[in-house]
Amino acid sequence: MNRRHFLRLAGLGMLSTGVARFHLKGQSSIRDTPPNLVLIMADDLGYNHLGCYGGEKIRTPHLDKLAAEGMRFTQAYAGCTVCAPSRATLMTGYHQGHASVRGNSGGIPLLDEDITVAEVLEQGDYHTGCFGKWGLGDARTTGVPTRQGFDEYLGPLDQVHAHFYYPEYLWHNEEKYPLTGNQNGRQEQYSNDLFTEFAMDFIKRQPENEAPFFCYIPYTIPHTELLVPEDSLKEYLGTFPEEPFEYQGHYAGQEHPHAAFAAMITRMDGYIGQIVDLIDSLGMRENTLVLFTSDNGGQRSGAGVDLEFFKGNYPLRGWKGNLYEGGIRVPAIARWPGKIAPGSFSDQVWAFWDFLPTAAQLAGVRTPDGIDGVSIVPALFDRAVLEREMMYWEVYRGGDVYQAVRMGDWKAVRHGQDEPTELYNLRIDLAEKFNLADNYPDLIARANRLFKGSHTEPRPQEEPDAPGDRRYR
Repeated sequence: MNRRHFLRLAGLGMLSTGVARFHLKGQSSIRDTPPNLVLIMADDLGYNHLGCYGGEKIRTPHLDKLAAEGMRFTQAYAGCTVCAPSRATLMTGYHQGHASVRGNSGGIPLLDEDITVAEVLEQGDYHTGCFGKWGLGDARTTGVPTRQGFDEYLGPLDQVHAHFYYPEYLWHNEEKYPLTGNQNGRQEQYSNDLFTEFAMDFIKRQPENEAPFFCYIPYTIPHTELLVPEDSLKEYLGTFPEEPFEYQGHYAGQEHPHAAFAAMITRMDGYIGQIVDLIDSLGMRENTLVLFTSDNGGQRSGAGVDLEFFKGNYPLRGWKGNLYEGGIRVPAIARWPGKIAPGSFSDQVWAFWDFLPTAAQLAGVRTPDGIDGVSIVPALFDRAVLEREMMYWEVYRGGDVYQAVRMGDWKAVRHGQDEPTELYNLRIDLAEKFNLADNYPDLIARANRLFKGSHTEPRPQEEPDAPGDRRYR
């Protein structure tokens, strides 16, 4: 079903069943109004950076509280090992074998025919806003958020632009939004502060509307650069052993890289506390699902990031950029008081491409035909684990395709289409230490069939023209 056909059918209205039916454990089936949806996403945050996932060095009291009030997922997966492809799966419901954006160069746009979660939610009259790193189309392309179903946007469109925490401008809808405090080398307007400010303003305006809302807040923290305002940095000065920051590429950093990295995450944690407190103060607490996650696993090194020191992906193998668990398994927390049991956890295996059908079921609206995702609503309410035949990931490396597939407890990985396939049992070997490929030739054969059947050749992954020597508009 292409975009035009889908939107025409969507005009017929909500599903015949009206809004979604939810079944709460121990209660009879009830009918609810569609919830507000708030999706908050970190950038390069590892599975173990948060206190509620076992991290011991970085203070995250608000996210820990969010987990205590809701559900913590232990087997949630990003859409890819790197930024833009992962975000493409989140927005469209397709895994990387089928998604239109597979390159990670910065500004490859979604196509006009792509159907995003924002467009799906339009069927339910949702007000939609995105505030933060987009990464799915630079200015004046088909990928701009306001051309993909969002009513309002503020942030850096191209993800290379997003690497700078004190940019001279952002994009507000489709116009440049100058940051006068960052002109002439000054650093007065921290980009993530503005994402939070605009997101909170968007939420504050919603009680005036009768319709529900979807607010997507993709922070750039803790992606390098390692820069944070001094009021946050001072909380960690003297806490960790430090080595001098080493400049790499265009990534700037502060003199105390360990303190800066920890302070960035704690500052983001503070934003989330503000947003959740606002939702509660506006009387939206019991009709708002807040979901937090990360776009991929923690970065290994570079520009002061120290994954080993912080044990950011522990106990997983690997890091951002590869297909071991450390590259794709991510923290995920869901809070919805009165619907999701406080202090609960779920072993449900799900990935970013499941978000679109989950949001659609909660909103009681149509899901596009043929997508790869499935709704995990039952796991939210009944704690029932949905069995998945398989989950598939791929990432482009040096002109080749690296692939991974999960089949129940089994995980197969190959580092190129002509390379041998590795096999791990995640139930007994979460760290992927023991390659069992030689012991299970039937599973290797199955994985190789799934690799071939799940991958389609992508359309050309082309960047739009940019002015001068810049990579973005």
